Amino acid sequence: MRLPAFGYLEPSTVEDAVELLAINPGAEIIAGGTDLIPNMKRRQISPSTVIALGTIDGMSGIQVDDDGGVTIGALTLLHDLAASSEVPAALASAAAEIGSPQIRNVATVGGNLCLDTRCGFINQTESWRLASGLCLKADGDVCWVAPKGEECVAVSSSDLAPVTVALDAEVGLVGPDGSRTLAASDLYRSDGIDHLGKSADEIVTALTVPPRPRWRTGYRKLRRRGTIDFPILGVAVAVEVADDGRVKDARIVLGAIAPAPMRMRQAEEALVGSRLDAEAIERAAELAAKPVRPYDNVDLGSRYRKWMAPVFITRALQDLR
Repeated sequence: MRLPAFGYLEPSTVEDAVELLAINPGAEIIAGGTDLIPNMKRRQISPSTVIALGTIDGMSGIQVDDDGGVTIGALTLLHDLAASSEVPAALASAAAEIGSPQIRNVATVGGNLCLDTRCGFINQTESWRLASGLCLKADGDVCWVAPKGEECVAVSSSDLAPVTVALDAEVGLVGPDGSRTLAASDLYRSDGIDHLGKSADEIVTALTVPPRPRWRTGYRKLRRRGTIDFPILGVAVAVEVADDGRVKDARIVLGAIAPAPMRMRQAEEALVGSRLDAEAIERAAELAAKPVRPYDNVDLGSRYRKWMAPVFITRALQDLR
């Protein structure tokens, strides 16, 4: 598959990149390109202009604040995030599970946070989509996965997304109106097409994780193969443990199930006040798995993914013990 023709621009600052976005309607941002380039080859998108961020200084690296908070530049490579001992364990684990070593040496933190939603009816060649009939995400008028619905149900396949939500992280944005921060939980929308809560003319510049000195965090990923594949289920967990060994606060967030990460609040509440013993973990896993309703739109079937939800939630919580 060959790339379509496009213009290529290399701004030297974030402000220049924002300006180029404004004067080039329909332009796409590229960092590592590990998701954008395949999508362009499949003609899922055919931007007339691609704006590269790789030449901008100051958008990569990991910095630890005096209070223990961590700021990660959007152009930081996933390899560097996976190898870091300064970031929460869940972030490093999730980064290490993405793609292959070759991909992690090119792909960036910002790129994975803004990863496009995926679906078996859109992530195909152009000829396949035309032959099967265009779906909502590909200029059609029906979702072939949920024909009776009116919204696209393509799933969020970012490994970092559920982790950032579990960690109460924030993303830094720069747009025509200046800079602002947005909670990671607000960065994602339950819409397979309009899946990001930022404006199209805003650029993610950094990820900020608040200090969590007493929190234990982890991530578990289900996929067909042991490497390269996107998640068909991602489980991010974060638990604050008191001196007496009881849970003070908890986060359980599922990815790759819906267009946005799903926070399992009932299961979180069930953990509070308990110890991380087998009984408490089993109860939380059962509660978290109940609202899981996968669609048959990614690798392997929806029933299998539903069955695996309590299994992987249990394993993720057991890791914290």
